[in-house]
Amino acid sequence: MNKIEITSVTTGSYRTSEAFKALRTNLQFSGPDIKCIAITSCMQNEGKSLISVELAKSLSEIGKKVIVLDTDMRKSVMTARYKTESNPTYGLSQYLTNQASLEDIIFETQYENLHMILAGKYPPNPVELLYTDKFKELLAKCREEYDYVIVDTTPLGAVIDAAVIAQRCDGAVLVISAGKIKYRIASNVKKQLEKANCQILGAILNHTETGRFNNGAYAYTYYRRTEPKRRFAFLRRKGYKEETFEQETVNESEETNN
Repeated sequence: MNKIEITSVTTGSYRTSEAFKALRTNLQFSGPDIKCIAITSCMQNEGKSLISVELAKSLSEIGKKVIVLDTDMRKSVMTARYKTESNPTYGLSQYLTNQASLEDIIFETQYENLHMILAGKYPPNPVELLYTDKFKELLAKCREEYDYVIVDTTPLGAVIDAAVIAQRCDGAVLVISAGKIKYRIASNVKKQLEKANCQILGAILNHTETGRFNNGAYAYTYYRRTEPKRRFAFLRRKGYKEETFEQETVNESEETNN
């Protein structure tokens, strides 16, 4: 099997590691039928790709077999961030266009039970590829082989790809960067997920200040409610008023750090 080396932000950081353990536990309490989870955000640079990998790593540490599926074929962060031993590196786009087999695109990481599929080269029709039966079959195969499938998507506030993917997943988690995203923007993304008939498992408030939520400088706050209309009420209660948020702009020419 192909090999890939990934870096971890939890190494040597007790508070960050504990935050992901809490996220892992909350995800497990979502129910045994929640296996395929879409991780999305409102805009770029909110940290969803990093959170996808760290959550998968945390699940693998308790013996769960996990695969991370990078579906951001427009501008993948993982493809540029992580080193592979294979050349050329095949990914999702090549598989969906019959240029590579499933064995060609699955990568084994240095962590036991954790595998990864990268996005591959940028195709001219990424959203159309996500509508194909081949992508649906890929998710079905991953469900059979793995305990959890963590799907890193494009930002839903920028392009519609994530909604297409969410339709095929058991649930979605929304990553929100503290102090950068307006309540209105987050609410619109939530509505898009609901239109896709995707269960919203919760939200992660990322990039919080030191001590603000008692999780440290590199903090993650996980939130889950059963009442759909109140899922983002915590933003207001925590002091984030709509007029104080700053909308992050999308610049396709800039390097992303999803």
